[in-house]
Amino acid sequence: MTARRPVVIGVDFGTLSGRAVVVAVDDGEELGSAVHEYSHAVVTGALPGSDVRLPHDWALQVPSDYLDVLRTAVPKALATSGASADDVIGIGTDFTACTVLPTLADGTPLSDLPEYADRPHAYVKLWRHHAAQGQADRINALAHARGEPWIGRYGGKLSSEWELAKGLQLLEEDPELYARTERWVEAADWIIWQLCGTYVRNACTAGYKAVYQDGSYPSPDFLAALDERFTGFFESKVAQPLAPLGGLAGGLTEQAARWTGLRPGTPVAVGNVDAHVTAPAAQAVEPGQMLAVMGTSTCHVMNSDQLGEVAGMCGVVRDGITPGLWGYEAGQSGVGDIFAWFVRNAVPAAYERAAAERNLDLHQYLTALAAEQAVGEHGLVALDWHSGNRSVLVDHELSGLVVGLTLGTRPEEIYRALLEATAFGTRKIIESFQAAGVPVTELVVAGGLLKNQFLMQLYADVTRRPLSLLSSAQGPALGSAIHAAVAAGAYPDVHAASAAMGHKQTGAYTPDERRAAAYDALYAEYSALHDYFGRGGNDVMHRLRDIKRKAATS
Repeated sequence: MTARRPVVIGVDFGTLSGRAVVVAVDDGEELGSAVHEYSHAVVTGALPGSDVRLPHDWALQVPSDYLDVLRTAVPKALATSGASADDVIGIGTDFTACTVLPTLADGTPLSDLPEYADRPHAYVKLWRHHAAQGQADRINALAHARGEPWIGRYGGKLSSEWELAKGLQLLEEDPELYARTERWVEAADWIIWQLCGTYVRNACTAGYKAVYQDGSYPSPDFLAALDERFTGFFESKVAQPLAPLGGLAGGLTEQAARWTGLRPGTPVAVGNVDAHVTAPAAQAVEPGQMLAVMGTSTCHVMNSDQLGEVAGMCGVVRDGITPGLWGYEAGQSGVGDIFAWFVRNAVPAAYERAAAERNLDLHQYLTALAAEQAVGEHGLVALDWHSGNRSVLVDHELSGLVVGLTLGTRPEEIYRALLEATAFGTRKIIESFQAAGVPVTELVVAGGLLKNQFLMQLYADVTRRPLSLLSSAQGPALGSAIHAAVAAGAYPDVHAASAAMGHKQTGAYTPDERRAAAYDALYAEYSALHDYFGRGGNDVMHRLRDIKRKAATS
């Protein structure tokens, strides 16, 4: 009888859906996959089943949506793969981050308790929840005033997206719920808790999202200086044993086995973050290989053997991406979201009809039209801040901008300017690395946007670097599967598993010198606008935010 082929399962919990993929352990072949859309998606209006409206910049989720992914996508992926539960030697997961929720000591989300169903702070705060900017500003000002050593590891600023600012917002806006919170849990760790009944903090989110550096979190003295009631935040609600990436968190519980259709006791890998876990899938685990995971937003992650304090980074963490190296994270809060916003709101019906006649969607149609132009022909330059700036300014109060519009400007020209703006934002991040003495030698792209060939060539030209591509549409899920193989003992470490199971098309795009020189001129204009509006030359974007908030609350 032919021996069965061992497989692992990776589950990627994204912004709007969860995806499961079944992967062969020997060579990373993807044998089956399935997707489950979250029934509540992103909650930005009213709470589910409630009249309670959310303020501006809130973005929540419902934890039961994550469990539905385990109940539906995992069994379906296994069924399509041709493998059986007996063939599965491990399961791994990844999550968007910082996506965080308050729970009881046993992991029960506060939003599941009837008495808190109408309390916004009881729900999961998605990574794109930006309503804690005021708290983030105070945290950063205090850290610099006190000379806290950890602030430099985060480029000089903590984001409003991260755990500390969101936790302080919970305390200040709903102190009763804060007192009821027994665990402040990253969703990446919460889902592992549900799978194997064990709560362990993964080293990735602890370092990047909870300011865990050199063996400790920010001190109680620092927290007390923010608010006396906040003094024990880490000790009472966050502190938990840390586990290395690729480590074994435990085995599937009986309940989780019923959800997934897998065997009880199946090894479960330590949780991880969607962008960081993709690095081994894209074989981007060596120093100097910057991985850009491009989707609704872009997360830039890179390993290095150099420790540098890079301006505007989301963090540099030892063992944060690959054990044995310093892991850097940067990012852009809006990329695909910006393109989608434009198509949804600013394209005339005639373009929709023309696209349909050519059997193209609007993105494909606009890209084809944009590609017909020479670099700079549209006379535009844009700032990619429609969802704020994550790196290098770390300011979610900033907003989008297009300069050069005339009565003759066409939709495809604005669309191209927005594509270019996101590439300029990535170049700004790369230059920040270079200036700190952390070299970037290769750009590796993963995510849904790599299928846009024009956009990929644009990025190669703008950054003046060769572009390699992850040869999989399932990057994070494949990366989670690779970590599951390590946790199950199939490979000794992530490096070995990446070499065997990862997939990369090296040098798929190379810079064109003529276009690159033309983009240099546009980038110079982008940089001038970037510094003028982002570094205090003109504070109009912040003033407009204040005006908007006042108008909304009046």
